[in-house]
Amino acid sequence: MEVFYVSLLCIFISSVFLSLHSLFSKKKPGSTALPPGKTGWPVIGESLEFLQTGWKGHPEKFIFDRMTKYSPTVFRTHLLGEKAAVFCGATGNKFLFSNENKLVQAWWPSSVDKIFPSSTQTSSKEEAIKMRKMLPNFLKPEALHRYVGIMDHIAQRHFADGWENRGNVVVFPLAKNYTFWLACRLFVSIEDPKQVDELAEPFNLLASGLISIPIDLPGTPFNKGIKASNFVRKELVSIIKRRKIDLAEGKASPTQDILSHMLLTSDENGKFMEELDIADKILGLLIGGHDTASSACTFIVKYLAELPEVYQGVYKEQMEIAKSKGPGELLNWDDLQKMKYSWNVACEVLRLASPLQGAFREAIADFAYNGFSIPKGWKLYWSANSTHKNPEFFPEPQKFDPSRFEGSGPAPYTFVPFGGGPRMCPGKEYARLEILVFMHHLVKRFRWEKMIPDEKIVVDPMPIPAKGLPVRLFPHNN
Repeated sequence: MEVFYVSLLCIFISSVFLSLHSLFSKKKPGSTALPPGKTGWPVIGESLEFLQTGWKGHPEKFIFDRMTKYSPTVFRTHLLGEKAAVFCGATGNKFLFSNENKLVQAWWPSSVDKIFPSSTQTSSKEEAIKMRKMLPNFLKPEALHRYVGIMDHIAQRHFADGWENRGNVVVFPLAKNYTFWLACRLFVSIEDPKQVDELAEPFNLLASGLISIPIDLPGTPFNKGIKASNFVRKELVSIIKRRKIDLAEGKASPTQDILSHMLLTSDENGKFMEELDIADKILGLLIGGHDTASSACTFIVKYLAELPEVYQGVYKEQMEIAKSKGPGELLNWDDLQKMKYSWNVACEVLRLASPLQGAFREAIADFAYNGFSIPKGWKLYWSANSTHKNPEFFPEPQKFDPSRFEGSGPAPYTFVPFGGGPRMCPGKEYARLEILVFMHHLVKRFRWEKMIPDEKIVVDPMPIPAKGLPVRLFPHNN
């Protein structure tokens, strides 16, 4: 879910409720200097420039301009109405990831709680901590092994319904449909496409509300997001009630999905979760379980269209696997372990078009970093692009080169599309599976070409082709 908290940069307007900030250059006599930088405009700081570089498709510009002007390791700014320091490079990533809950903790705006109100009256941050403790049970290896066949089955249906027998398709909406369908099936056993679509519409309103100005007036995206959140939560509660009955009557399996696991697992005090609490958790999982992967799948299609030699390498690998399968035989865990080149390609896509641009932390104590003072309460930001597109760590950073991930791969803390440390995305392996299954079915069915050769990329908050990436399909004759 972390990418959605990062995405709330877009609500910087809420900072009008804050008093004017004092100048960063002022410091107490004898204290260590604050990091170099500037604070921008009163109240809104540099938020607008930060966002505009993403809207123009070059979010790294905000980071690299300031790394050059002020410091390549850390600089100060003012984002979301908050005093902030941006930590750069592998050293900055390592410091923040290694000091989780020691010097820093996760942070996101309180307005998240309006769209994700907790039934237990705890904050979204506390709920996320609880969720992180539970997720390893859902994403352990034996569970992931079972997911592969289900993913393959859903992917076959997805491509049959949305891609085959069509001359042209728009990729991004289809990728969102694929990843949301998978999340619905694996988390709550919803497989009927009509029921998935019924949830998808309010779910998209909810996601739009998260990245909107937090003005709760009728008709605003934020207001629609709150209403959509309430609607989805009610739908989930009805699904939960039905599942409890089915489990009691033996019509549902205790291990069929995450919902069953939540209903049947107690905490350390022997207490089971309430229905609304489970609905909160499932809602968060549905958000985190599909949106970033849909961006990654879309950019895989983009780069494979632009790089025929890379496409050919993926096609060759995937066809060897396809030809090894019997009629109707589903993909399995071992098949995915053979997709080494395909995953290297996916990793290079994640480097160049990382769905997670970075994330915020909050300093929970005064500390010094690289000779500069970081006061308690400051917001801290790490940027994936400070390493992903930095020639110090990736020579010729704009060049697409899957060989970067051969052998031991990139140096530690330089490739961070899933974050790192205790807060590394727990769904990393789940994402790898759904992306590889998508690639398998895509290339064994089609080659394709972009219909808008120079389509603009917008980062808001994830990278998305401005027109959704329309492509022309050319089915294989095999």
